[in-house]
Amino acid sequence: MNLATPRSSLKPVAVRGLPAGFRWGVATSSYQIEGAAAEDGRTPSIWDTFCRVPGAVHNAEHGDVACDHYHRMPQDVEMIAGLGVDTYRFSLAWPRIQPGGRGPANAKGLDFYKRLVDELQDKGVTPWITLYHWDLPQELEDAGGWPARDTAHHFADYAMLAYEALGDRVEHWTTLNEPWCSAMLGYAYGAHAPGRTDLGDAMGAVHHLLLGHGLAARRMREAAGGNPLELGITLNLGTATPETDSEADREACRRADGMGTRLYLDPLVHGRYPEDVVRDLADQGIELPVQDGDLEAVATPLDVLGVNFYRGALFSGVTEEGSPTGADGLPVVRGVERDLPRTAMDWEITPGELTDLLVRLQRDYGLPTVITENGAAFDDTVAADGSVPDSDRTAYLADHIAAVSEARARGADVRGYFAWSLMDNFEWAYGYDKRFGIVRVDYDTQERTLKDSAKWYRDTIHLTRNVRHD
Repeated sequence: MNLATPRSSLKPVAVRGLPAGFRWGVATSSYQIEGAAAEDGRTPSIWDTFCRVPGAVHNAEHGDVACDHYHRMPQDVEMIAGLGVDTYRFSLAWPRIQPGGRGPANAKGLDFYKRLVDELQDKGVTPWITLYHWDLPQELEDAGGWPARDTAHHFADYAMLAYEALGDRVEHWTTLNEPWCSAMLGYAYGAHAPGRTDLGDAMGAVHHLLLGHGLAARRMREAAGGNPLELGITLNLGTATPETDSEADREACRRADGMGTRLYLDPLVHGRYPEDVVRDLADQGIELPVQDGDLEAVATPLDVLGVNFYRGALFSGVTEEGSPTGADGLPVVRGVERDLPRTAMDWEITPGELTDLLVRLQRDYGLPTVITENGAAFDDTVAADGSVPDSDRTAYLADHIAAVSEARARGADVRGYFAWSLMDNFEWAYGYDKRFGIVRVDYDTQERTLKDSAKWYRDTIHLTRNVRHD
């Protein structure tokens, strides 16, 4: 199934095969929408710093104002409720709650999130909190960042400040968003904050991110006692398909799957790192900094796995010239482009591979899943009447929601779908150039406009809730 929904059939229809309790949501993250970067005690994060590095971010843009959600939160919650979703996934800003990443909580920072939770619950929308969506306090990066073991312990302390303040009213908690991005884009490839380029540091970050998750999860479970708590982590996951059935292409997929999926899920679920990945890293002189008791903490039981899906990938194990090794002497893992529709991010659109991924996760890891992010950037145009027709995005959502339904039919325990993103926002190194929102934001006026995809999503949710469920 690849972009299977014809543009002529974008009329909202009920989605079959979803349970009555299936969650429908939208998602955002703190640095991408809040603004108020220096207000009420918030201190700089690694993204505030990275945005000031010449050439790091498109047009030298930053999140100082972003969508001004910090000041427009009540109106934004009204808009969320109007979409008919039952859940809103948002992240807390660590440097807003705990300036500098150490010490006591900042009361003004916590008060903002308390008001947000109150507004959501008053409108019948369930809050789903993500503790960390990439905005590490700059002071902790200065002390070593995620490659430093202390950062895992600081994260657990911060998690408890947040949980103690909000845990009496919020049941759904995600520790980390996309640790692969934090570690690899931030510490190996230099494309995201803090912009470092050392694979050894990145692998230290992988382990300490997972350790921080485990330490926080363990402490939150103890603090919850008998109170309701649904605890999870969110990973960005895809599929790895060999270009051919050759041994080299299958080996490339093993390596890609190992570094992108199993390096995270094996310790989280099985309490061990994959032996083949450990060997691959050893061949490069890299050892994961595991200490006694770490893996037991990392494997603290999860209630739900958040899945962020944007695309699958085809891999080859040879260079374009046919060599099985690259210039660095290592085996080749090369992504192969396919003749498929693409988003404005130049990402292939592969909804059928979402189905395959969800079925594989069920088979190999056995966890309930929620699609915590799925969406697409397209080059939207505002029509003369002020509307925003975005049939490409609507088709993208329709195809991926259908893929979720198909995964359930094939036995995957998928319990929800959250569209990324609620609104256009600061898109990291792309600045404001890429628009993922189902709501358009005019950054000059901060006016919000429901795109056609938002109206389609709202009406699809309504129709689906009113059918007889399997």
